[in-house]
Amino acid sequence: MHNKFYQLLQKHLFIALLLGIITTGITAQSYFSGVKTFGTDTVAYTHYNNYVIFKQSFFHLIEQKDLYKLYPEEHWDLYKYSPSFSLLMAPFAALPDLVGLLFWNLLNVMILFFALWKLPFVTPKIRLLALGFIIIELITSLQNSQSNALITGLIIFAFLFLEKRNIGLASLFIVLTVFIKIFGLVAFSLFLFYPDKIKSALYTLSWILLFAVLPLLVTPLSQLIFQYQSWLHLLQNDHSASFGLSVAGWLQTWFGVDAKNLIVIIGVILFCLPFINYKYFNELKFKLFFLSSILIWIIIFNHKAESATFIIAVSGISIWFFSQKFKTENLIFLLLAFVFTILSPTDLFPKSVRVNFVVPYVLKAVPCILIWVKIIFDLVFYKSEHDLKEGIV
Repeated sequence: MHNKFYQLLQKHLFIALLLGIITTGITAQSYFSGVKTFGTDTVAYTHYNNYVIFKQSFFHLIEQKDLYKLYPEEHWDLYKYSPSFSLLMAPFAALPDLVGLLFWNLLNVMILFFALWKLPFVTPKIRLLALGFIIIELITSLQNSQSNALITGLIIFAFLFLEKRNIGLASLFIVLTVFIKIFGLVAFSLFLFYPDKIKSALYTLSWILLFAVLPLLVTPLSQLIFQYQSWLHLLQNDHSASFGLSVAGWLQTWFGVDAKNLIVIIGVILFCLPFINYKYFNELKFKLFFLSSILIWIIIFNHKAESATFIIAVSGISIWFFSQKFKTENLIFLLLAFVFTILSPTDLFPKSVRVNFVVPYVLKAVPCILIWVKIIFDLVFYKSEHDLKEGIV
């Protein structure tokens, strides 16, 4: 019986079915859980508020309303994505909430699942462990009906298609992430590992132009220009006092350091350091480590990072750990991430601990920060198996 079940777990369609069942259950829970309040707001909204924001943005687009103003009679918080993303929500917006929410959640889950499944892990067992590590964090993202699993899957698929030298699809997936959340721009650094850079730039520019004008299908040019101006204004002014679950939040709460812009500059410099090892650009493990670095960086250096975004960073951690040989120090980092990043926001931690320690001290982010530093260290001082065999130190 045990062997038969293990054999089933190695079949991607069986895993997809299990994930579909889990997703359906979470969707039903979100839909039928009534209403709740957010932050200090006294008005109650649905548990799937983020999905409502996405859905309503489509109607605001076709009705030529400002996408980037508050609509408290419909949902809590602002819409912060591109006008093109609003248009792409059309198939979901046309459906009843329960059905649309289910399809939206399934899209997120399946894109991420198939992307991870296609990564070149050494054995089927390692692949299952890598998938298992992210499940709880994936559920957290689903409970918030967010787009973060979709973004993660698209970035990983971009890497996979770059490996196949399919530059057109790789650039499409990264451009899509940018038109969902602007921090997808960081994933363009993947192109530095592959040839045909001019071709990559042309494909990227073409996709950007296409998605930029796509809303013209439903809105006049003057209104679309207004939407982009409003979006730019929102992004430029999105600098609240919040430091988020980020490096900035960690330094501010632990050490009283308040220097968000300087921290990002330092983060960019550290992120770029591995490029000194250009002679290893063709090595798969080096590229997988860098992919992991991207996925973690875009969270820990985002001053607006919240709990539901961490499926991106946790996926990066999983890829990093399970794409290399076992090391005790790496296992310690992985366990820290499992306890403090994945489990700390759950009910396994008493509410008093979450309120007084986990949230104020941004403990969810700390293991991700430590692991990212370890990845940068591993990349900067990277040695291939060939180097080690030849005695290169």
